[in-house]
Amino acid sequence: MSEKNKEEIIIELDPKRYIVSKTDNSGKITYGNDYFVEISGYSESELIGQPHNIIRHPDMPRLIFKLLWERLEHGQNMLAVVKNLSKDGRTYWVTTEFETKRNKLTNEIIGYTAFRKAASEKAINEIQKLYNTLHKIEQEFDIEASEKYLTGYLEEKNQSYDEYIDDVVDNRGIFKIFFSAMKKLFG
Repeated sequence: MSEKNKEEIIIELDPKRYIVSKTDNSGKITYGNDYFVEISGYSESELIGQPHNIIRHPDMPRLIFKLLWERLEHGQNMLAVVKNLSKDGRTYWVTTEFETKRNKLTNEIIGYTAFRKAASEKAINEIQKLYNTLHKIEQEFDIEASEKYLTGYLEEKNQSYDEYIDDVVDNRGIFKIFFSAMKKLFG
Protein backbone atom coordinates (compact mmCIF):
# COMPACT_ATOMS: atom_id res chain seq x y z
CA MET A 1 0.00 0.00 0.00
CA SER A 2 1.36 3.43 -0.92
CA GLU A 3 1.90 6.27 1.54
CA LYS A 4 -0.96 8.10 -0.15
CA ASN A 5 -3.37 5.25 0.63
CA LYS A 6 -2.14 4.92 4.23
CA GLU A 7 -3.08 8.55 4.87
CA GLU A 8 -6.46 8.27 3.20
CA ILE A 9 -9.39 9.18 5.44
CA ILE A 10 -12.46 7.04 4.83
CA ILE A 11 -15.97 8.34 5.47
CA GLU A 12 -18.01 5.69 7.26
CA LEU A 13 -21.37 5.74 5.52
CA ASP A 14 -24.57 4.96 7.36
CA PRO A 15 -25.70 1.60 5.92
CA LYS A 16 -29.33 2.57 6.53
CA ARG A 17 -29.15 5.75 4.46
CA TYR A 18 -29.10 6.11 0.72
CA ILE A 19 -27.43 8.55 -1.63
CA VAL A 20 -29.29 9.62 -4.75
CA SER A 21 -28.22 11.97 -7.51
CA LYS A 22 -29.61 12.77 -10.93
CA THR A 23 -27.88 14.20 -13.97
CA ASP A 24 -28.92 15.49 -17.36
CA ASN A 25 -27.91 13.50 -20.41
CA SER A 26 -24.49 15.19 -20.49
CA GLY A 27 -23.70 14.13 -16.90
CA LYS A 28 -24.29 17.48 -15.17
CA ILE A 29 -25.88 17.18 -11.73
CA THR A 30 -29.52 18.27 -11.58
CA TYR A 31 -30.43 16.82 -8.18
CA GLY A 32 -28.77 15.44 -5.07
CA ASN A 33 -30.59 14.25 -1.99
CA ASP A 34 -29.58 15.62 1.42
CA TYR A 35 -27.26 12.69 2.18
CA PHE A 36 -25.45 13.14 -1.16
CA VAL A 37 -24.88 16.81 -0.35
CA GLU A 38 -23.75 15.97 3.19
CA ILE A 39 -21.32 13.20 2.21
CA SER A 40 -19.89 15.01 -0.82
CA GLY A 41 -19.00 18.03 1.34
CA TYR A 42 -20.26 20.40 -1.34
CA SER A 43 -23.27 22.66 -0.90
CA GLU A 44 -26.25 21.95 -3.11
CA SER A 45 -25.50 25.11 -5.11
CA GLU A 46 -21.90 23.94 -5.65
CA LEU A 47 -23.14 20.58 -6.99
CA ILE A 48 -26.05 21.56 -9.25
CA GLY A 49 -24.84 22.12 -12.80
CA GLN A 50 -21.44 20.53 -12.18
CA PRO A 51 -20.26 17.39 -13.99
CA HIS A 52 -20.84 14.34 -11.80
CA ASN A 53 -17.13 13.58 -11.93
CA ILE A 54 -16.69 16.37 -9.35
CA ILE A 55 -16.78 13.50 -6.80
CA ARG A 56 -14.69 11.02 -8.80
CA HIS A 57 -11.71 9.69 -6.90
CA PRO A 58 -8.48 9.90 -8.95
CA ASP A 59 -7.69 6.24 -8.09
CA MET A 60 -10.79 5.02 -9.93
CA PRO A 61 -9.94 3.39 -13.24
CA ARG A 62 -11.20 5.46 -16.16
CA LEU A 63 -12.28 2.20 -17.78
CA ILE A 64 -15.15 1.75 -15.32
CA PHE A 65 -16.64 5.10 -16.37
CA LYS A 66 -16.04 4.32 -20.04
CA LEU A 67 -18.04 1.10 -19.60
CA LEU A 68 -20.68 2.99 -17.62
CA TRP A 69 -21.21 5.63 -20.30
CA GLU A 70 -21.28 3.05 -23.08
CA ARG A 71 -24.02 1.14 -21.29
CA LEU A 72 -26.05 4.18 -20.29
CA GLU A 73 -25.94 5.60 -23.81
CA HIS A 74 -27.43 2.29 -25.00
CA GLY A 75 -30.17 2.50 -22.36
CA GLN A 76 -28.69 -0.22 -20.16
CA ASN A 77 -28.40 0.13 -16.39
CA MET A 78 -25.18 -0.74 -14.60
CA LEU A 79 -24.24 -1.81 -11.09
CA ALA A 80 -20.77 -0.84 -9.89
CA VAL A 81 -18.71 -0.41 -6.76
CA VAL A 82 -17.31 3.13 -6.86
CA LYS A 83 -14.71 5.00 -4.84
CA ASN A 84 -15.67 8.67 -4.52
CA LEU A 85 -13.92 11.73 -3.13
CA SER A 86 -15.52 14.40 -0.96
CA LYS A 87 -14.68 18.09 -1.27
CA ASP A 88 -12.36 17.91 1.74
CA GLY A 89 -10.42 14.96 0.31
CA ARG A 90 -12.01 12.13 2.27
CA THR A 91 -12.92 8.90 0.48
CA TYR A 92 -16.16 6.93 0.46
CA TRP A 93 -17.07 3.65 -1.23
CA VAL A 94 -20.55 2.99 -2.56
CA THR A 95 -22.40 0.28 -4.41
CA THR A 96 -24.23 2.16 -7.12
CA GLU A 97 -26.91 1.33 -9.62
CA PHE A 98 -26.85 3.73 -12.53
CA GLU A 99 -30.12 4.02 -14.40
CA THR A 100 -31.08 5.69 -17.66
CA LYS A 101 -34.09 8.04 -17.62
CA ARG A 102 -36.14 8.40 -20.80
CA ASN A 103 -38.81 10.79 -22.02
CA LYS A 104 -42.03 8.79 -21.82
CA LEU A 105 -43.33 10.16 -25.11
CA THR A 106 -40.23 10.18 -27.30
CA ASN A 107 -38.18 7.48 -25.54
CA GLU A 108 -35.17 9.85 -25.75
CA ILE A 109 -32.59 9.64 -22.99
CA ILE A 110 -33.10 12.71 -20.80
CA GLY A 111 -30.82 11.90 -17.91
CA TYR A 112 -29.45 9.42 -15.45
CA THR A 113 -30.04 8.53 -11.81
CA ALA A 114 -27.48 7.01 -9.44
CA PHE A 115 -28.82 5.09 -6.45
CA ARG A 116 -26.11 4.38 -3.85
CA LYS A 117 -25.63 2.50 -0.60
CA ALA A 118 -22.51 1.98 1.49
CA ALA A 119 -20.34 -0.72 -0.09
CA SER A 120 -19.57 -3.69 2.13
CA GLU A 121 -16.05 -4.26 3.38
CA LYS A 122 -15.99 -7.51 1.39
CA ALA A 123 -16.91 -5.68 -1.82
CA ILE A 124 -14.32 -2.96 -1.22
CA ASN A 125 -11.54 -5.46 -0.49
CA GLU A 126 -12.37 -7.54 -3.56
CA ILE A 127 -12.88 -4.72 -6.06
CA GLN A 128 -9.98 -2.58 -4.83
CA LYS A 129 -7.46 -5.20 -5.96
CA LEU A 130 -8.88 -5.17 -9.48
CA TYR A 131 -9.23 -1.37 -9.59
CA ASN A 132 -5.64 -0.87 -8.42
CA THR A 133 -4.42 -3.10 -11.25
CA LEU A 134 -6.61 -1.39 -13.86
CA HIS A 135 -5.54 2.06 -12.67
CA LYS A 136 -1.86 1.09 -12.77
CA ILE A 137 -2.25 -0.27 -16.32
CA GLU A 138 -3.94 2.98 -17.39
CA GLN A 139 -1.10 5.02 -15.91
CA GLU A 140 1.61 2.90 -17.53
CA PHE A 141 -0.14 2.27 -20.85
CA ASP A 142 -3.68 3.38 -21.72
CA ILE A 143 -7.37 2.67 -21.24
CA GLU A 144 -7.36 0.10 -24.08
CA ALA A 145 -4.73 -1.96 -22.23
CA SER A 146 -6.85 -1.69 -19.08
CA GLU A 147 -9.90 -2.93 -20.99
CA LYS A 148 -7.92 -5.83 -22.43
CA TYR A 149 -6.79 -6.80 -18.92
CA LEU A 150 -10.36 -6.64 -17.59
CA THR A 151 -11.64 -8.78 -20.46
CA GLY A 152 -8.98 -11.41 -19.73
CA TYR A 153 -9.65 -11.24 -16.00
CA LEU A 154 -13.36 -11.88 -16.52
CA GLU A 155 -12.68 -14.63 -19.07
CA GLU A 156 -10.47 -16.40 -16.52
CA LYS A 157 -13.35 -16.23 -14.06
CA ASN A 158 -15.76 -17.32 -16.80
CA GLN A 159 -18.00 -14.40 -15.88
CA SER A 160 -19.46 -11.31 -17.46
CA TYR A 161 -18.89 -7.96 -15.77
CA ASP A 162 -22.42 -8.13 -14.31
CA GLU A 163 -21.89 -11.65 -12.92
CA TYR A 164 -18.61 -10.57 -11.37
CA ILE A 165 -20.18 -7.53 -9.69
CA ASP A 166 -23.10 -9.64 -8.46
CA ASP A 167 -20.56 -11.94 -6.79
CA VAL A 168 -18.58 -9.04 -5.30
CA VAL A 169 -21.59 -7.21 -3.85
CA ASP A 170 -22.92 -8.76 -0.65
CA ASN A 171 -26.61 -9.57 -0.31
CA ARG A 172 -27.51 -9.01 -3.96
CA GLY A 173 -31.16 -9.79 -3.17
CA ILE A 174 -31.25 -7.02 -0.57
CA PHE A 175 -29.67 -4.60 -3.03
CA LYS A 176 -32.32 -5.48 -5.62
CA ILE A 177 -35.04 -4.67 -3.08
CA PHE A 178 -33.28 -1.44 -2.06
CA PHE A 179 -32.74 -0.23 -5.63
CA SER A 180 -36.32 -1.10 -6.54
CA ALA A 181 -37.62 0.95 -3.59
CA MET A 182 -35.36 3.89 -4.46
CA LYS A 183 -36.54 3.88 -8.07
CA LYS A 184 -40.14 4.13 -6.88
CA LEU A 185 -39.27 7.08 -4.63
CA PHE A 186 -37.01 8.97 -7.04
CA GLY A 187 -37.86 7.56 -10.46
